[in-house]
Amino acid sequence: MPLLARLENVTIVIQKNNASKRVLVALSGGVDSSAAVCLLQEQGYQAEGMVLCLSPAHESTVEDAKLSAEALGIPLHIVREDALFTREVITPWAELYRAGKTPNPCILCNPAVKFALLAQTADKLGIHWLATGHYAGVKPTPEGTLLLKAGFLPRDQSYMLHRLPQAVLSRMIFPLNQLSKEEVRAIAAGRRLACAQKPDSQEICFIPDNDYIGFLERNCGTMEPGEFISPEGQVCGRHQGIFRYTVGQRKGLGIALGRPVFVKRIDPQTNRIYLADAGQEYARAIVTEQCRWVLPAFAKPCFECGVKIRSMAKEVPARITLLEGGCFRAEFLEPQRAPAPGQSAVLYQGDMVLGGGFITEVFE
Repeated sequence: MPLLARLENVTIVIQKNNASKRVLVALSGGVDSSAAVCLLQEQGYQAEGMVLCLSPAHESTVEDAKLSAEALGIPLHIVREDALFTREVITPWAELYRAGKTPNPCILCNPAVKFALLAQTADKLGIHWLATGHYAGVKPTPEGTLLLKAGFLPRDQSYMLHRLPQAVLSRMIFPLNQLSKEEVRAIAAGRRLACAQKPDSQEICFIPDNDYIGFLERNCGTMEPGEFISPEGQVCGRHQGIFRYTVGQRKGLGIALGRPVFVKRIDPQTNRIYLADAGQEYARAIVTEQCRWVLPAFAKPCFECGVKIRSMAKEVPARITLLEGGCFRAEFLEPQRAPAPGQSAVLYQGDMVLGGGFITEVFE
């Protein structure tokens, strides 16, 4: 579909939410958030930007956001919340890694820090609408606001947003919902923005060199080496600290058994890492904790839906059974490779996000 026609679709989506003309946009200086501002301005919105400085690594983000805000002709509000970010994201992320789990820092950050601060800042400024450069959608209904997959599925980021509360979702505009990355870059290029060809960030935002092991060691100390346990149940080597490994990992183990093996389970109590042979990495079910539901009505006792067990995983069908405390067990219709405790299992019904929880147990 031509770019103009695609943008006409975006116009319809935005105008449905256009009860007020003021909107606060989370601005990073990257192409996605900058293009989001462009689209909002084209629809007559009075956009203002907010950039978060949450650690020393975010200072460059602030400078990039200043350049974008100047080029876009919008005010920029700089919010510094190092202590909050450390308490809600860095500390729990580090503790989970040191407990042998594999957390996703963006899923910790979005509800507790990024979108919370976006809403709080908008409230102080008297602004109702909120916007970001995420690829996702929202839809108001009489029961509440739905969170939807992006209209252009290859860029869908709804997985990262499943823990956002209704108080935030009901105020959100996602201008990039229907667009591909190429179309987003074309929008920025059309405004001659310097970020038009800026590459996507691949690292954790507070670890710009992507050396999370070094970050953990500098900030949390080293961990004691321990034992690798072979598929046969025998000690077969020494690991260098459990936070260096993740469930499903094959490379970098330093184990020579004469055949490929992978990390099956990490036991922080015994400081042991259990290995398994190729083909044994599949699980038939998982259990989650700390679940969040987009709408309370989605938490039915038993139902079937799609589930993603990591951000880049394919959505697969599963039977969901609600457990005590609102958490759930997901039984896959076909076994799935290496679900990792600490990752999120996110539930979908068609284009709708139902909710999700953190994986705690994995069953073969």
